[in-house]
Amino acid sequence: MILVVVAAAPAAVPRAFGLQVYEVISGSMAPEIPTGSLVYVRKAKAEQIQAEDVIAYDGGGGALITHRVVENRTLMGEFVTKGDANEKEDPNPVSYDQLRGKVVCSIPYLGWIAGLLSETTGKLAAAGMIAAAVLLHVAAGIMFRKTES
Repeated sequence: MILVVVAAAPAAVPRAFGLQVYEVISGSMAPEIPTGSLVYVRKAKAEQIQAEDVIAYDGGGGALITHRVVENRTLMGEFVTKGDANEKEDPNPVSYDQLRGKVVCSIPYLGWIAGLLSETTGKLAAAGMIAAAVLLHVAAGIMFRKTES
């Protein structure tokens, strides 16, 4: 049970502090942010984003992209971005309207666990682990009482 709480906390607790949490599903930001990481994103004013900041933005089709800012074109209201693992800058500038926020932290590989817990099979497995832990605790209590008698 403690394992489930510990695994869920990095995804749930930051929301109370105004952070959005997303799982990284591609390697475009490796090695700094590998596939399977959780990224923590805080809303930011587009004009305050600087070159070298990592941002999260809507990439279209429901995709959220996390890339590094190469240039903030404030007069045009857009960013030039690039994934750290990519050789070239992204072909299309990112408009200010697409910005979700600035990445303030990432935890490698924790996104895989959070992703599993968000699926039905993961929830069932977590519920099964909790039930097994409760049963083991109850059984241990019964056995302990019998040995005291």
